[in-house]
Amino acid sequence: MADIHLITDMDEDKDRNFITALARGLDVLRCFRPHESILTNTDIAKRTGLPKPTVSRLIYTLCKLDYLSLDVSSGGYRLGAGVLSLGFGVLSGMEIAERAKGEMGRLRDGPNSYITCALAERHLTDAIYIAVERSREDVSLLLSIGSRLPLFFSAIGRAILVGLDEAGREAAFACGAEFLPELIEEQKASYIEAKHQYETLGFCKSYGEWRPDVNGIAVPIRALDGRVFGLNVGGPSFHVKPKQLETVFGPLLVKTAELLNMKPQ
Repeated sequence: MADIHLITDMDEDKDRNFITALARGLDVLRCFRPHESILTNTDIAKRTGLPKPTVSRLIYTLCKLDYLSLDVSSGGYRLGAGVLSLGFGVLSGMEIAERAKGEMGRLRDGPNSYITCALAERHLTDAIYIAVERSREDVSLLLSIGSRLPLFFSAIGRAILVGLDEAGREAAFACGAEFLPELIEEQKASYIEAKHQYETLGFCKSYGEWRPDVNGIAVPIRALDGRVFGLNVGGPSFHVKPKQLETVFGPLLVKTAELLNMKPQ
């Protein structure tokens, strides 16, 4: 699972429109990872790198606004209804997720019962799942809506990269340079390889690069408003082999992309 990328250390002298207090509050909310329900003040301070008194004031404010709520039994905090309302507001506006649902189900129900299919959008240096069709097997990838995969080193992230226009790709690389400066050359190499894969195969690959036990392929999907998403199929490497992904699911994925891609008017 990718770590959160904190934005609390922005230089206000360089960008006087940047509101650090707001960024810190958002960092607190982003500390919660999939399958985590409760975090303590100490957990949040450790993940954000902020002093505990600062974290306490942020938590107090977020509780007042119903974005966090106190769990009395543990003394920790959980995400509140305010965050849920924001999330559903975002998802309700993503018509692409609704349009893709049926096609994703058909990909998931293909010849390999271990296949999971997902749709993701870029956020900073992550690809965030906004829709998931889990495999039909009990043993599957424990990924759900909100899960984060690395933009530069997963199939779905690479598909988003190759689908972006030049300005969008420059923005993605700028984030990569800011948050992952030690991996700048690897990011460039990953994109070059992904571009070659897409041009020759019609999809991008990641076999054990994101996680050694996961294989996947993905394609970019373009919405009418210009946003670019990634659509992938993949699963545990023991059950989901590269040959089947490329020869069976690859053509299906490319055809699905043709059905879902929308050209701006």
